[in-house]
Amino acid sequence: MLALRLTRGAHPAVHLRRLLVATAAAGTGFLLLCTLGYAMAHQDDPRGSLLRLAWCLTPLATTVYFALAVARTDPGTRPRPGLAAIGLGPARLMAVSAATTALSCLLGSMVALLFFLHLRGDLTGMPFDGAGADFLAPEKPLPLPAALTLLGLVPVIASVTVAVAMRPRDDRPKGTGRSYGRFGARGTAAAKETFGSYGRFKAHLAAGSRAAGAARVGAGSTPPARASETPPPETQAPHLAPHALPPTPRESPKGLPWGIAVLAVGLAVEAYAGKTHTTPLPGGLTGGAPATLIGWLLTAIGLALAGPGLTHLCGRLLQSAHPGALRLLAGRVLMAEATRIGRPLGVVCAVASGTYAMTTLHGTATTPQIGPLTTLGLLLVTGCTLATLATAAVEAKHARADTTAALLRLGAPATMLRSAAALRAGAVLALFGPLTLVVAELAALPLTR
Repeated sequence: MLALRLTRGAHPAVHLRRLLVATAAAGTGFLLLCTLGYAMAHQDDPRGSLLRLAWCLTPLATTVYFALAVARTDPGTRPRPGLAAIGLGPARLMAVSAATTALSCLLGSMVALLFFLHLRGDLTGMPFDGAGADFLAPEKPLPLPAALTLLGLVPVIASVTVAVAMRPRDDRPKGTGRSYGRFGARGTAAAKETFGSYGRFKAHLAAGSRAAGAARVGAGSTPPARASETPPPETQAPHLAPHALPPTPRESPKGLPWGIAVLAVGLAVEAYAGKTHTTPLPGGLTGGAPATLIGWLLTAIGLALAGPGLTHLCGRLLQSAHPGALRLLAGRVLMAEATRIGRPLGVVCAVASGTYAMTTLHGTATTPQIGPLTTLGLLLVTGCTLATLATAAVEAKHARADTTAALLRLGAPATMLRSAAALRAGAVLALFGPLTLVVAELAALPLTR
């Protein structure tokens, strides 16, 4: 009931994202049901049925990934002060997020079942003059347990993924044990201070004055300056103070070497698949199946692993060679958001390279036209990856809202923030665009021979 109340009282933009999740779940569920229909109509071809089911794993994975991104940006399940007092702690909010994701995916699965039954003619008669009889099997009864099992894959996997990804975690650094104060009170032990250091040069008074000044600066006021001092150049508009910029990450993402290694393995598997015999795939595609699918999945995983490191590299390059305030701001934001933005960027790069390779393959080879199910799968994968990237960008914008407000309070113009956003987008496009073309050419080269 709580999940239903939060779903009903959400912002229209949140409803739109949940509707997109339901749409993606409907498309994936329909593809799974069509695989079941093909298996019923072609019982003498179990290999083809398994191959179609394997190709459905890619839309399933992108749908679950999109549902996780939407669950992360849901403001109704975001931890806020005071919620734990009414029983909405981190574990309860995690359960609400999983339940909300399951509801959206269940709605899409029911729509997919109704549409599939309508196309089979079980509701109002078979439309389109029986054009889809090859993958609908209208002359055979639909096994309801098998259909419900396939339709339950998306809600179950999506909700479990959201629950695992948003489970409560201990934010303390590794190796830091719990400390106990007086009378067994649990807390963090403060650094010990000797009597001499406490009384020498009135250190406690200086520390108190510095803390009070920092509190006044954080509240929006300026600390009192001496008569002989002049304001530092950072506090004069339109320059930026260094403390107003996002903090530099202490360490870069560690997945770049692993991502490059997995990407190389995926390209090698695709090259091996191109040299072997080709077998027809669903929807008129040709390639060395199932090695082509395995190679493409490895390529996508490698790009997803390398995405955060490449984004971090973009931010570091923007800050090289004596950067100004604009490049410094854009580079710091890219480095801070490398993990959040990098993985969706890597997935988008993988999908774009696969689409480009497929277009090149069909432009040079004499293959049949791509069928409607393959078109639906391509639209699902492309749409889910782009929507995931947009959702991650929205999440990053909300995460740096305090930094943006601090910059505006210090006198930074709004045009500078927009220019920094455009500079970040240009830097990312300049790195990931050529990388996408290179991966696409390497992936399509063995298949066009």
